[in-house]
Amino acid sequence: MKKVFNHIIAITLLLFLATSCTDVLDKASVDSFSQDAVFSDKGTAKAFLGNCYDRMGGNSSQVLGGREDLLGANTDQLLCIHRPGDQVFVKGTLSPDKLGHFGSEGRFGFLHWGGLYRNIQNVNTLLANLDKVPATTAPDIALIQRMKGEAYFIRAYDYTQLLRGYGGVVLNAKVFLLGQDFLSLTRSTIAQTKDFILADIAQAIALLPASGMDQGRATRAAAAALKSRLLLFCASTLTNGGYEPANTLVSFPAGSQTALLQAARDAAKAVMDGTYGAFSLVGTTNDPPIPLTAADVKNYSDIFFSIFSQKGAWNSETIWAIQYPLTSGNVFRPNLWYGPNGYHNWGNNNPLEPAVRSFEMADGTPFQWDKYNAGNQVLRTATAAEIAADPNRSPYNGREPRFYASVLYHGAPWQQRPADAAAFDPLNQVQTGNFYKADGTKIADGIDTRTGLIESWNATKNGYYIKKYLDPATEGQYFLNTNHFVEFRLSEVLLDYAEACIELGSADLQKGIDALNKVRNRAGLPDRVTTVQATARTYLRQERAIEFFGEDQRWYDIRRWMIASTVITNVYEMKIKQIDNGNWEWKYDLSAKPDSRSFIPANYWLPISRDERNKTPQLQQNPNYN
Repeated sequence: MKKVFNHIIAITLLLFLATSCTDVLDKASVDSFSQDAVFSDKGTAKAFLGNCYDRMGGNSSQVLGGREDLLGANTDQLLCIHRPGDQVFVKGTLSPDKLGHFGSEGRFGFLHWGGLYRNIQNVNTLLANLDKVPATTAPDIALIQRMKGEAYFIRAYDYTQLLRGYGGVVLNAKVFLLGQDFLSLTRSTIAQTKDFILADIAQAIALLPASGMDQGRATRAAAAALKSRLLLFCASTLTNGGYEPANTLVSFPAGSQTALLQAARDAAKAVMDGTYGAFSLVGTTNDPPIPLTAADVKNYSDIFFSIFSQKGAWNSETIWAIQYPLTSGNVFRPNLWYGPNGYHNWGNNNPLEPAVRSFEMADGTPFQWDKYNAGNQVLRTATAAEIAADPNRSPYNGREPRFYASVLYHGAPWQQRPADAAAFDPLNQVQTGNFYKADGTKIADGIDTRTGLIESWNATKNGYYIKKYLDPATEGQYFLNTNHFVEFRLSEVLLDYAEACIELGSADLQKGIDALNKVRNRAGLPDRVTTVQATARTYLRQERAIEFFGEDQRWYDIRRWMIASTVITNVYEMKIKQIDNGNWEWKYDLSAKPDSRSFIPANYWLPISRDERNKTPQLQQNPNYN
């Protein structure tokens, strides 16, 4: 019997289909290929590899990259307004029976157990058959070797996602066959899983060329950056005695952490040193002039924002990114998904007030909400005269450059309004507040509020929109985005290195601070100075929170540092009154709670779903789940 492949094999590792070889399966359809046909030609083999890339994100309709619901909504930084109940990590409801988006290939497929294993099966099939592809010329032989390197990278990436979500998992480098007995499969330890992934990364680095790759394909540097990311996670508190220290599925043996930190440090340093290609932060890494002028702040902000709005050739900081065409193929629509409702967009993934306050001032000092009214963390007011004398009385003035690249707040400049909204916003400024007369009479509702005149159901629930990922040149209502989604960039590697050095302490601590300061200086902020490890750790965690604001990194960080129970709190609304006499009122309304949140310690690791364990009861569940 011929095995039938639907353009890309989709045999789930743990599906356990009770299927017999019927005549139906013997008939090849017009949209399917036999295994021999797929690997009889380099073109179809490349197409097979291309689909393995697509399924790094869980399935073909939701590839790796940006999603309508961001993983950051499961952290202390963002609010998903359309499906908040599916953000089960911050609801205290995550369980084997209720996985929310973690159980959806379409939403968080990059962490979906079944979806990742389907793609691992695809990659295993590719690796088992690439040597069958006819290759007699030197270019064709080199192509096959490169494709092997890409396949090892993809498998390493998918297994890294499994490790960071579940701990130790089922390891397999061979093709599973229909009818095979899976009941003997068991989970490996987290240490064994890490070693398996590192072996794949080593293979990828050895097989991938140093240059000449089509942009978008995996490179040596992408594999090396993945190694840095993996090892830093493995060196964390979560995996080194912070949670179930005796459970080898989720914790390394006692005494492992120092060696893991050293390995993470060295992996990041190799990328920084140019071992796998030349990369540099976009902009300058010189200590900035303080105080910054308004023009300076805008310039630094624009440079940072360009990392996420870039199109065409990657900038010098980008190690690997996901690319999107305009008319067909993979779809990326952040302008529609995240943009303000007053532009006929969907307004999802709203920044939370505590996260907004965490951005520093332009001089590098902490932002203080109660600076002008000590002890009052709720209400801030300013008269026209006070604003004129001190513009920083507005909480959105005088902030660090990354704030203006990351958050859309009331009064933030943005795109020209569509024709039916232009009359309500002649200044093209985001309106998340309302407009009043001096006597308290409301003049108008902000067009980007939930009482506005355009699709108010898509408006922010708490007073902010995310700006990162948006493209000022794209009308989200009508057009797809073509800006890249950056998966690995040099700033991550620098902060990986900084963290490993700071945690190692002693002679390494200053090296960590130096790397951290490069990231700060690029953002227009002055150097950090300290010789105290605890202080350096605080600085590092602050820097990661801001540099990667709204990105996937935060979910992994609050887990591996085991701070989720501290930082996850209820979501409240910021209410703003812009008064026609020039006065202002900003109120953090603790009586307006658009999202109730809680966290339970069991959720530091994802559970294996009830369905998967019903099929494979011998698989040990993660701790503190039934």
